[in-house]
Amino acid sequence: MKRNISLLFFLLLILASASFALAQQAEPQSTLGEAKAPVSMEEASTQVPQALTKEEQEADRTLTLEECVSLGLKQNPTIVAARKDLLAAESSVKSQRGQFGGPLKATYGYTHYNDQPRSGSTPSGYQDAWGFTLNISQPVFKGFELLSKYQKTKLQRQSSEASLYNAELSLISQIQTSFLTLLQGRMEVKSKEDSVARLKSQLQVIQAFYQVGLRPRVDVLQAEVELATAEQNLLIAKNTVDSRVARLNTLLNLPIDEKVNYSGELTYLPFSMTLDQCITVADKYRPDLIIAKKAVEISEEDVTIAESGFYPDITADMNYSSTGDDPSVSRNKYNYKNRPDSWNVGANLSWELFSWGETYYDSQRAKENVQKIQAEFDNTKLEASYEIKDQLLSLKAAADRIGVGRKSVEAGREGYRMAVARYQAQVSTNNEVLDAQSRLSDSEAQLIQALSDYQVALAKLYVAMGEKNPSLKTN
Repeated sequence: MKRNISLLFFLLLILASASFALAQQAEPQSTLGEAKAPVSMEEASTQVPQALTKEEQEADRTLTLEECVSLGLKQNPTIVAARKDLLAAESSVKSQRGQFGGPLKATYGYTHYNDQPRSGSTPSGYQDAWGFTLNISQPVFKGFELLSKYQKTKLQRQSSEASLYNAELSLISQIQTSFLTLLQGRMEVKSKEDSVARLKSQLQVIQAFYQVGLRPRVDVLQAEVELATAEQNLLIAKNTVDSRVARLNTLLNLPIDEKVNYSGELTYLPFSMTLDQCITVADKYRPDLIIAKKAVEISEEDVTIAESGFYPDITADMNYSSTGDDPSVSRNKYNYKNRPDSWNVGANLSWELFSWGETYYDSQRAKENVQKIQAEFDNTKLEASYEIKDQLLSLKAAADRIGVGRKSVEAGREGYRMAVARYQAQVSTNNEVLDAQSRLSDSEAQLIQALSDYQVALAKLYVAMGEKNPSLKTN
């Protein structure tokens, strides 16, 4: 009996406090219980802060978004492989450039004959002969083939440079998206922690009412179910954050379980460029457009290479030889004035006059290939313009959702405060409180998603333009 009287006294205090709060709400001069003034777009992220674990706060390493991008570009294996590919392309250029010079070939050897060489009955050479020869064959004209192959390797090197840039942009996009979704996950954890705290508080109030017979047990059971569900959702959100941290560590080539404090915030960053301005930037910097354009130029060089078969090959040759009866090949009594060596120079022309249409059809195939690659280039430009347009629309839609979401959070918090006050004043049901709690959690989730979608769209827009922006700063 005494215990019930104490609980009843406690409930009367709660009701008195709720009545006082409702009275204050009715007074126009008071700020207690009033909804805050709508925050600006730049302050929207402060409505739902992030939840940092103790391990993250005490981590030895703290990385911002810009630092993550810099570290990833430095040590990610994909970028290392792309750099090696570029070095290989540079070596190919130098190798092809060497084709303009004539190769120098040297031969040195020993030959034993079963019989001494003779001219008639007169010996004409040594039975045991040593020989040394040098040959230089300098190409003079090969139907523009050498020049076209050299130009082709230079274009391939430029294409490899663009491929490296493309790999860097792709990695930047992955790092930025992972970083931003990690921040989103932390905000969701904080929102769900707040939701659990609200539900625990409400459960305590319902249990107090139930113990004095003012509420049915079904309200207690309902509140316990809602709290258990919220705790499960909180656990899922924390696991998601751990998974995103591991993904980010992987992209940065860090140990997967290394504790890093990734420092940043989801916020609104105004973007003022028009569609035409974005497309102009993409035409200049976007690597896949550069690669496609180089592919067209390479295919044009292939046409010249194929048509080289219509022209003759002209080479200039120089030969030097020395023979003798000892390894030094320093004397030869069978040569004029006992000289061991001789030399000659000359020029040669080789022209394939007929090949049953092989060269003609090879050149036709190369020309058709140019038109095919040109069409692929045009399609790449169209797809690039669409991608930019799509990201601009996503950016605008996310910005609008941020504006709606920040107001929704303010309304949700005020609605929840009023629902709790009404419930404690015995003028509403537990369902109304739980509904208000659910609406508040949903509005926070919508705002968090809008903030994340906005910055992810911004990151993808810069990638679509072919522009590196590690920190996602806008003008």
